[in-house]
Amino acid sequence: MSTKITEECVNCGACLPECPNEAITEDADKGIHVIDPEKCSECVGFFDKEKCQEVCPSECCLPDPDRKETEEQLIARAKKLHPKKDFGTNFPSRFRK
Repeated sequence: MSTKITEECVNCGACLPECPNEAITEDADKGIHVIDPEKCSECVGFFDKEKCQEVCPSECCLPDPDRKETEEQLIARAKKLHPKKDFGTNFPSRFRK
């Protein structure tokens, strides 16, 4: 499932440079950051846990229950967004703990 940022976001920006897919942007109208679910791969292929969750001081980066996705779907998205990157078969993933 894609990660989402809840209304508890304090708009600190800590998550922005951490996202390998540049899926996080600021929603100026709401005064919070948001994650584009079409770009979010839950860091599958890059890290063994979501970096936005790891750095968020408000703990407002949470799994979106409306967008449940498998590791296969998420790595396919990462590969599509980064066609020149070789992910190999032993890529980092929260599914592989």
